[in-house]
Amino acid sequence: MGHVRDLGTTGDTGPLDVGDTSHPVPRRATIGERPRPRVDLRAVFGLESGAWAWTTAAQAAIAMTVSFALGAWLFDAQVATLAAMGSMTVLYEKKTPYVYRSAALALVGLGFVVSVTMGSLASALSPWAGVISIGLTAGLATWICAAWRVDKPGPLFIVLVGAISTIVPGGLTDVPLHAAIAALGAAIGWAVSMSGVVVRARHPEYQAVAVAYRRLAALLRSVGTPELDHAQHDASVAVADAWRLVLLAQTRGYRTSGEAARLRSLLRRVSDVHLATTQVCMARTTPLPPEAAAFADRMAAAVADPDRAPDPAELDGVRRGMRPRSLEARLYGLMARAASAERRDGEEFEDDESARTLHDERYPALWGALRSSLSPESLIRPTALRMWITVTAAGALALAVGLENSYWVGITTTAVLQGGNVVLTLNRAVQRSLGTLLGVVIGAFLIAANPPLAAVIVLAAAFQGAAQLVIGRNFFYGSLLITPMALLLSYTAAPHPITELAETRIIDTVVGGLAGLAGAMLLWRGASATRLPQSIVGVLEEARRCVSAVLDQDTEIDPGLRYELRRDMRAALVSLRGVYDSAIGDVPRAASTRPLWPVVVATQRTGYLALSALALEDPEPVGTITLQRVDLAFCELISAMEERRTPRMGALPRLPAYPRINMELRALSTSMAGAVAQDERTARLEARQRAELERHRAQDDVDADL
Repeated sequence: MGHVRDLGTTGDTGPLDVGDTSHPVPRRATIGERPRPRVDLRAVFGLESGAWAWTTAAQAAIAMTVSFALGAWLFDAQVATLAAMGSMTVLYEKKTPYVYRSAALALVGLGFVVSVTMGSLASALSPWAGVISIGLTAGLATWICAAWRVDKPGPLFIVLVGAISTIVPGGLTDVPLHAAIAALGAAIGWAVSMSGVVVRARHPEYQAVAVAYRRLAALLRSVGTPELDHAQHDASVAVADAWRLVLLAQTRGYRTSGEAARLRSLLRRVSDVHLATTQVCMARTTPLPPEAAAFADRMAAAVADPDRAPDPAELDGVRRGMRPRSLEARLYGLMARAASAERRDGEEFEDDESARTLHDERYPALWGALRSSLSPESLIRPTALRMWITVTAAGALALAVGLENSYWVGITTTAVLQGGNVVLTLNRAVQRSLGTLLGVVIGAFLIAANPPLAAVIVLAAAFQGAAQLVIGRNFFYGSLLITPMALLLSYTAAPHPITELAETRIIDTVVGGLAGLAGAMLLWRGASATRLPQSIVGVLEEARRCVSAVLDQDTEIDPGLRYELRRDMRAALVSLRGVYDSAIGDVPRAASTRPLWPVVVATQRTGYLALSALALEDPEPVGTITLQRVDLAFCELISAMEERRTPRMGALPRLPAYPRINMELRALSTSMAGAVAQDERTARLEARQRAELERHRAQDDVDADL
């Protein structure tokens, strides 16, 4: 039988086996090492990769200074702390377009006001009402923030604001005043966050597209290395985020401008380059020339500045001598065309097909998101319930054993539970406890110096800014700096003897950390692990849709359908990796999750190949019988995953134009069989251990009778 060349390669993968076993099949890209969440010194004290949040730090410090000082001037120092806490709205929606941010921050500010109202009202009723209020705020904030995709810090500061409001002096008649002061602070935080619109009105959208190019550069560097699958996930997340943010910026007046058309064109081109890169990285097992990644990095710098765009001719050297139909040549061609588009002004995109509509709704369906988050398949529901139950129980326990002002227990428990799975929660508990212990010493020293109110305002703002600078890279250092700020605010709101305040904070932190860890261990600790198989099935279902649409000669893929398939496929892939990363920390279920890493990788690669097939301008259809056999293969894999059994795969049909799909389907079947076999071995081992334990117990009973 003759050789069939894989047109999705650069020509260095050899002949493709289409049935004659005398020829070797193309090599498969190496699987990267699975993620390994750990509790060690590096996890607790090490800095995560990323940039320092200088802009957020400066905005946080300014917002707190203005709101705290204005509140103290208009009212008094005690209630002014509510304005200072309301200004923490500046910490939210830092990456979204300003037109969307204005509405989203208003909702966040409303959440702050509601939290203060609930806390202030509860404090006027009874301490137990305060406990219920903090727990309910934590649960609702976790649910809404997750369902509406509110970026970090999530529910933490909403709970912090509501908890501290329970100690602000006042009665029922003061509740409206407290809510109004919190609204004043939230308005100041909104104004500071929106201040960038004056000088960089479109910076968030351009930054999102630039980040997508930088992640693509990292993906290009990872080709032929074990880091490929991790880089592929990061690039896919960045491209998905860029689509979301650019879509949010499409207001009625701006949508028809040349600048908006240019940005839409750049977004489509970065998406096409990503899909072409996906095809190359699946087919090539050796590194790409470094010039390719360097070119992508330069394209990232030129997204907002056409003058910095690289010359497309710079890629002529790396693609010289390649077959025109090879995927690597196509990748470089797409990168060159994207660079050409970057060099053009907005007015030149009027007739550009890639600059037209984005085929989707601008705003997400908020109520629909809340409803879907309550479905049995969603991780949001158990996460929110865990937060609500644990924070309420921790506060009730603290109050029952006589801990005064136990609101700090609820704050600590919320911070710890934001880790997600058991391993990350343990890391957070250690980081929060150590950071708070050291932060209490710093805060107690400052309070003991009895600084004037002006110094308190400056110190609180400085600690807030410094905390936001580092908290994204390490929670320990963030806790170390947030604690003195919170102590200064709480001491100003309700003065206590400094030794009593410091001692109470230490005890509350330990209790809250232990309560958060207990909640993670006892409540829905296997939520992610139990949902992982369904996430794998979700990716396979979307891949089946994409492949069927591409191969079916009766299906016409118009731009709207193409976008819908891409969007849903990307969302399923991003969700799968997120669920797996959480599941491997779900102790003790992680032991049964780790063997699924090869399954997850093969599923991801199948999904990415299906996604990249949608980028083909003139896909080659197949016959009805071949299409049915491919569909049956997907159905068998889906059924095997749902039933936790070994797939019964027959011979896959020949797909000369799409050979890598068959390769990954075979790899997926093999990895699923291995995972099932390992589960069976584990089950047999556990059964033997239980039998041995029962035998020892029976022998002990006999010995006792004798």
